[in-house]
Amino acid sequence: MNIVSLVGRLTADPELKHTQSGVPMARFTVAVDRPTKSGDEKQADFISVTAWNKQAEFVSKYFSKGNRIALTGSIRTGSYTAQDGSKRYTTDVWADRIEFCESKSGSSGGGNSYNNSYNNSNNQQSYRQAPESAAPSYSNGSAGDFVDMPADDDLPF
Repeated sequence: MNIVSLVGRLTADPELKHTQSGVPMARFTVAVDRPTKSGDEKQADFISVTAWNKQAEFVSKYFSKGNRIALTGSIRTGSYTAQDGSKRYTTDVWADRIEFCESKSGSSGGGNSYNNSYNNSNNQQSYRQAPESAAPSYSNGSAGDFVDMPADDDLPF
């Protein structure tokens, strides 16, 4: 199974190009933090990503350097012969789905107030926006929120 999920920041603005047949393609690099132990110096991997068609247009229009991005896709490998005759190998992520990971202003890292995603598999954009005043609320609950279940051996699963 070839599935990749990444959350990181764009290292530069996405570069939108078109193939000879007019198909939009965007290339960009995502800096993804590596998990570290407390007190260790942060490290990141810089991963090349390619998006196609409307998704390429979407990412080039709404994302820029420094924006947090979440994406899923698959790894694609390839090779080519360089001008000096040596063989070079490539590894890229081809994005299937791209989403914002932060608010529209870009200053918070939450992503709760604005979430816009494009899913390439069904070729439609879906917009989900919470009202500006709506803040997420969380509750740990209390013991009164739970109901005791009868202890019997006839479970439905």
